[in-house]
Order: sequence, then C-alpha cells, then structure tokens
Amino acid sequence: MRFYALLNFQHIMIYLFPTLVFIILLGLFLGQTHFITRHSERRKAEICYRFPDGIEDRDAPFPVAMALVIAGAVVWGFFYILSIGIFEVII
Repeated sequence: MRFYALLNFQHIMIYLFPTLVFIILLGLFLGQTHFITRHSERRKAEICYRFPDGIEDRDAPFPVAMALVIAGAVVWGFFYILSIGIFEVII
C-alpha cells in the first residue's frame, strides 16, 4: 500500500494522457494523410512511370504523419547531441 493515495492517481494520469494524445493524433493522421492542394487528386491518379513487372509509379503527395515523424526524429537527435555535448547529461 502506498503512503500517499494521490500517487496512484498521478501514475494513472501519467499513463492515460499520453495514450489519449497518441490515439487522437493517430486518428488525425489517418483522417488527413496529406496536405490537400489543387493538384493533389491529379498527382495521385497520374501514372509517371510503368516498370516492366506492371508496377506503376505515381508522384503522390508526401504524408503529413511521415513528415512529422522524420522532423521529430531530427529535432530529438539534435537536442540529444546538444545535451550530451554541452551539458554532459545522458538522457
């Protein structure tokens, strides 16, 4: 049994809120997969190149979720290197 009952509630909130944020963001990513421009539908439908095995290549828009994941990894890597190099802190 814990000494403070509030600690159980805090742990539940720490586990619950990131999960809810992840579910909401995943739903938004699946609902809107790319930035819609006036040429988006044409780019998704137009075939740019046909490979010999029947594979078709399109110049489709880049998904927003993938762009955010790549940008987040780059930003995290930069700050990780910065924190180890300058502050001598191991995360």
